[in-house]
Amino acid sequence: MSETKVAPPAKKMTFAHRLYTGDFQFDFMAQRRRWYTISAVLLLISVLAVSVRGLNLGIDFVGGSVFQAPVHVTSSTVDDFAAAVNNTGVADLDLQVNTVGDSTVRIQTRSLDTETVITVREAIAEQAGVSSDDVAYSLIGPSWGKQITQQALVALVVFLVLVGILIWAYFREWKMSASALIALLHDLVVTVGLYALAGFTVTPATVIAVLTILGYSLYDTVVVFDMVREQTKDLKHQSRTYTEAANAAVNQVLVRSINTTIIAVLPVLAILIAGLVVLGGEGPLADLGLAMLIGMISGAYSSIFLAAPMLAQLREREPAMIKHRAALEKAKRRGRAKVVASVATTDDKVSAAGVPLTALPADGALEFATSGDDDADSAQPGESTDTDGSGITEPKARVQPSKRSRSSRKK
Repeated sequence: MSETKVAPPAKKMTFAHRLYTGDFQFDFMAQRRRWYTISAVLLLISVLAVSVRGLNLGIDFVGGSVFQAPVHVTSSTVDDFAAAVNNTGVADLDLQVNTVGDSTVRIQTRSLDTETVITVREAIAEQAGVSSDDVAYSLIGPSWGKQITQQALVALVVFLVLVGILIWAYFREWKMSASALIALLHDLVVTVGLYALAGFTVTPATVIAVLTILGYSLYDTVVVFDMVREQTKDLKHQSRTYTEAANAAVNQVLVRSINTTIIAVLPVLAILIAGLVVLGGEGPLADLGLAMLIGMISGAYSSIFLAAPMLAQLREREPAMIKHRAALEKAKRRGRAKVVASVATTDDKVSAAGVPLTALPADGALEFATSGDDDADSAQPGESTDTDGSGITEPKARVQPSKRSRSSRKK
């Protein structure tokens, strides 16, 4: 006798595999209050950080004195020159010491008068082993920093206006523009707030990074909105609401968004590590890396968890969407009523729900496939019907008449 081979049990798919293959569905829209709460907490922390702790503005924004001296850079160069300048006895120097390459040391202080400049310059020259004339000196006035700040704010406003017009022109939907702009402002505030919380110095490189991450956040939002537009096309002929279609769109772009964010964050993380470990936190690399790292993660979050739910919430308030939801609910109720009515045509006693008592199973539970289309009611017993318009068919419930019903028909 031949032995029957038993098929091995199917392997349970892991979360990562389901996410990669798209066999993963999460109701982002139903949890939108949770996402709004998280965003509100992040915004509150950011505002408090800027208000209480404040931004550590660099010399390019507040002005100051800059000294540069030629020296052979070693591991103790920064500490040696910081100690030499502090030993001059000048109070409140706001001292910052960093190296430029392996042959120059750069010392930044607040704006100094002529006598103090000479004192600090001589101390630096003595520590470097050179004459005072070899120590370069320059003064940066605060007016130049104000000009940089004003130009950065002008560039930000122009950028936001152009973004709003571009999204409206591309999608022909002002609600998408509003949702995208709110997400961009969210990313901007969170980035600035966490930057203030970390205590990093705000430099022109920080401004460049902030404008860069706004562009990245916009790209991610446009990708999500483009899929939402595809899923909600001709929605009045679909058996789902705008929220359900938008949720399906977010699930479809979720893997792409995660992969894009990871690939983009890796080189930025390398820049941040190089600025912190190799350069000791001095120079533009650390400032640039931190701002871009926070902004990219915040941009990916806001595109999926903030922009898309806000768009769906705005669209669901439209009269056409309200009418569409009412029609779907009416179709579902009509489908359930027709199923119960067709079962109750037998001459048996029926339950309070209209279901024949002889048709009830032992446990007293009976389920019927419902449909919002009239065509589903015309299917023959035992045939399969498409219950939700998704292409997935379910067998139509068949009720076997009792023996008493058959005998009554013979008579």
